[in-house]
Amino acid sequence: MSKAVLGIDIAKQKFQVALLIENKLKHKVCNNSPAGFDALKVWLEKQKAPLLHACMEATSTYGEELATYLHDLGHTVSIVNPARVKGFAQSELIRTKTDSVDAGLIARFCLAMKPEPWQPPSLEIRRLQALVRRAEALINMRIQEENRLGVSHDSVETSIKEHISYLEKEIENVKRDITDQINKDPDLKSKKDLLNSIPGVSDTTSASVLAELHIFERFSCVQQVVAFMGLAPRQNESGNFKGKSRICKIGNSRLRKALYMPALAAIRFNPIIKEFSQRLRNRGKYGKVLVCAVMRKLVHMIYGILKSAKPFNPHFKPNLA
Repeated sequence: MSKAVLGIDIAKQKFQVALLIENKLKHKVCNNSPAGFDALKVWLEKQKAPLLHACMEATSTYGEELATYLHDLGHTVSIVNPARVKGFAQSELIRTKTDSVDAGLIARFCLAMKPEPWQPPSLEIRRLQALVRRAEALINMRIQEENRLGVSHDSVETSIKEHISYLEKEIENVKRDITDQINKDPDLKSKKDLLNSIPGVSDTTSASVLAELHIFERFSCVQQVVAFMGLAPRQNESGNFKGKSRICKIGNSRLRKALYMPALAAIRFNPIIKEFSQRLRNRGKYGKVLVCAVMRKLVHMIYGILKSAKPFNPHFKPNLA
């Protein structure tokens, strides 16, 4: 008998599963909580599916705990880009969209495409991820409040200022926790020192990279990392038509965002990237085209330094063509 597959349509409060076993679909709804995970485990045992291939879409952080739970039970787990499932749905000419239909679709996608297994990051990386994402959320809240301050009524101005002050203190506290989390782990500390040796990479950037460290360790070549981050160029040509090439943006948006400002700093202060960016300017590349190319070059640099465990060398002469 072929291995059973489990399609999971994840949401914040609940998740819908579709178990595809012996060419039959069986559905169940569970709460997205530890109690719901246990209920799913009992249900799978009743369905005589001791080991299966579970698949879900990468949707924020809603599915990470469930994915880790299933992985720890010994199941194969895949977390796929929603665009892949959407393309599969279009190939089936599906017009109805409900949680039940989506779960069944993901199950059939898993059976047909056999996506690669997902490996959960270590406990230390998961803790660092939570802290880094919390800092990002607090910073976004502070920016929202600062934007309100300029247009708010006098009656709420004091409240907004007090909230901004509170957020700034919380941001500092979380940043301190991030530093402590990195420094108490010798491996993370050494990798942070390696990353900080790159001109343009700050403590904030190195923490964001380390929080997604499993991405750099998961792939065997830097081109795969670039593609996963959505920084690979996408050509737009058909027949005689030639449109503008853009980055595909199908990938990890957190790392793209984290590397944007370091790329601008690297253009000014990183000798290798400074020379690279000047070559691009000589070829007529400016603006976001240049910045995206620098971001890709920065990813190459980060990947090489982490793989070699050697700090930045300003005299290194890569292929800048």
